[in-house]
Amino acid sequence: MTVRSRLAAAVGVVALLVAALTGATAGTASAAPVAAATEAASPGWVCPGTPIPPDYVVTFRNASGCNGAGSWYIQPVQDGIWVCATSPIPTGYVLTLHTAQGCGANIDTWFMQLARDGQWVCAGSPIPTGYVLTAHINTGCGNIGSWLQVQARAGQYICPGVPIPPGFRTDAYNASMCSGLGGWLLLNA
Repeated sequence: MTVRSRLAAAVGVVALLVAALTGATAGTASAAPVAAATEAASPGWVCPGTPIPPDYVVTFRNASGCNGAGSWYIQPVQDGIWVCATSPIPTGYVLTLHTAQGCGANIDTWFMQLARDGQWVCAGSPIPTGYVLTAHINTGCGNIGSWLQVQARAGQYICPGVPIPPGFRTDAYNASMCSGLGGWLLLNA
């Protein structure tokens, strides 16, 4: 892996982490703009800068497409799909696996799934409304780190930096929770 690809991977991970910890949706901050919902979309190749239709993802790159500028293959999102790091992340989806060599061009690639209770997600994955993170593994998700995502319930401890879902508040802190990172007790508001 070259220094450039390592740097690109690190920048992508940092951007996803910032998005997850601030509650922003990582998908809308990606390199691919999201298109307006007014036009009918279909799977196919697009050039850089082309807006990606809502609920579509980028799944492959052809370096020689678009007169050498590179082209991206887009298709409708589905549960259980590998996407390029430049892909938008539609609402309700999370990133559960990672590889630094994929997308047809040695670009970071993520496995995207619909969010569900008790699911391990990659560091930087969006946290859907109503979910919290309760445990952490440093070596998960291709050594980026992974977090246990569960539906928010009163009486559980949540990891530091996790957005507090509507209808809840936090109380006591326990340093041994969240795999030793510490955690806050979640209570009904």
